[in-house]
Amino acid sequence: MPDNAKTTTGAPGVSADSNDGGYNAGIAVFSYIVGGIVVWSLIGWGLDNLWGTRWIVLAGALLGAAGGFYLSHMHGLTSAVLRGGDDSARGPSKDEEQ
Repeated sequence: MPDNAKTTTGAPGVSADSNDGGYNAGIAVFSYIVGGIVVWSLIGWGLDNLWGTRWIVLAGALLGAAGGFYLSHMHGLTSAVLRGGDDSARGPSKDEEQ
């Protein structure tokens, strides 16, 4: 494999062997969530216009946000590996164990 080739962790543009993996993962999570909200809100807006309701656009936005979180989790973008493997989010501080 060439030296300039990067391996990916499952999401496009997220490299496992580079220092900017956390930034790229954050952008990917953000784009999944915002993209889901936009797409499903537009679907809800269309259904609202078709059926004469006013609440489906909100349900679509919530569904899109939940779908974005789900996709980012399934692509492994929320794992501790991209944060450097530290245990900071895994429990209470161990400072008092001396």
